[in-house]
Amino acid sequence: MPAGASRTATDPATIRQCSHRWVHRPVGRVAASVSERTLRAASDEPVDYRHERPASRQGGQNSTRKGGQLWKRFDSPDPLADIFEAEVVPILKAVPGLRAVAVFEELMRRHKEDLDSGVRRTLERRIRAWRAIHGPDQEVIFRQTHAPGVMGLSDFTDMNDLGVTVAGAPLDHRLYHFRLVWSGFEHAHVVLGGESYVALAAGLQNALWLLGGAPREHRSDSLSAAFRNLDAAAKADLTHRYEVLCAHYGMTPTRNNRGIAHENGAIESAHGHLKSAIRDALLLRGTTVFPDLEDYRRFIAEIVGRQNRRHATRIEAERAALSPLPVQRTADYEETVVTVTSSSGFTLRKVFYTVPSRLIGQRLRVRLHDDRLELFLAATPLMTLPRGRAQPNGKHGHVVDYRHVIHSLRRKPMALLHLVYRAQLFPRDAYRRAFERLLEHASERSACRTMVEILAIAHERGCEAELAARLAEDIAAGRLPDLDMLRRRFAPDPAALPAVTVRLAPLADYDTLLTGEAA
Repeated sequence: MPAGASRTATDPATIRQCSHRWVHRPVGRVAASVSERTLRAASDEPVDYRHERPASRQGGQNSTRKGGQLWKRFDSPDPLADIFEAEVVPILKAVPGLRAVAVFEELMRRHKEDLDSGVRRTLERRIRAWRAIHGPDQEVIFRQTHAPGVMGLSDFTDMNDLGVTVAGAPLDHRLYHFRLVWSGFEHAHVVLGGESYVALAAGLQNALWLLGGAPREHRSDSLSAAFRNLDAAAKADLTHRYEVLCAHYGMTPTRNNRGIAHENGAIESAHGHLKSAIRDALLLRGTTVFPDLEDYRRFIAEIVGRQNRRHATRIEAERAALSPLPVQRTADYEETVVTVTSSSGFTLRKVFYTVPSRLIGQRLRVRLHDDRLELFLAATPLMTLPRGRAQPNGKHGHVVDYRHVIHSLRRKPMALLHLVYRAQLFPRDAYRRAFERLLEHASERSACRTMVEILAIAHERGCEAELAARLAEDIAAGRLPDLDMLRRRFAPDPAALPAVTVRLAPLADYDTLLTGEAA
């Protein structure tokens, strides 16, 4: 060979140099600078080449062990040669969406004695290659350009996997998430129930008023969760209300197709980033426990605020392109009418709520928000109650305020024993544990009377928290609550009462006032 000329893979000298009985990749690379497959294709000798990587830790039917190491034989028979075209291809044609692992499991069932588990990766590669040539067309995602002030997106994301606890109980909640596509402005609102129009309306309006303007178009998912279990008339009403909500802010309502998440991709991907940021903040905080819901909402708002500060320049630029807000918000609640029953309460959405007994027989107008109920008697506001939820098993929930019924319960203390909502009647856990201890060590009648009087003391003397702390001390010390001692302990202190002196004015002063003589 002339000096300076390079050898090719088919050069006889190269083949003679490299065609020894066992060839490892480093040897072949140095000797010929070509792959082993090329050498085998060019060689006329029956050479048994081995791969330098272990084929499998467990081995397989096409594996050979040499020097304590496991090697793959390139010249071993193909275990899928008679199976792929005859069995795999018909399966792929009949069920295009079937996963490769499911095909593998089916083949292992059919050919348990002939196939080894090490063939799975080979099968997956061949299925992937077959689909690339013969498979169906896949959906194409078309990337879009966005202008400032045009598109705002809304969606909900589940947060239960974070394990947040509020007031000692796990918080079953979601986040309503709003985002401007161009600038990346975000707003998150804690939702206690499921996806609903009320949650969407409240969260969207909070976001727009915080932002100070409205985009020209608002896109959400198909609201399928909000439509669930609704009849046709209710669905039409919900659709109309959503359109009215968007029209109030001058936005064009649009929806992505049901089940096509990437059409809402500008916010779907942001879900993951926001949840990761919240998860990291919880880890840095050292606990997922919050004293109350407002504290948790402030925590979420702080994290979202940090996200927005990173996009402050673009957000300010997009604000100039937003439409001005209307004079006031529109309704972000559902309204219904209920009648207060003789149980001093009403049932709404499979939840029983107590109200003062003086309202028995009255028809109340209820504004149903995501987290609260606002009660009206005609146009007169009465009170606000926390919103309850039905239990996961379908049983009714209860939102009970013992102060609404304690006066009647004092006249019928034995009603406490089998009261349907007894567990929800106790304002704090210490009261429940005290009643259980009374039932263990006293008669049912005595336990009920004592517990009802303890609740009456908590209500009349405004010492619910202090009384609960004292009951917890008694339980920890193994003592039964002493009703007489509790009455003395929480009785008004005479020394703390102010001295009030009333001086009566002389009657002559009234005569002077009437006749105007003083003037």
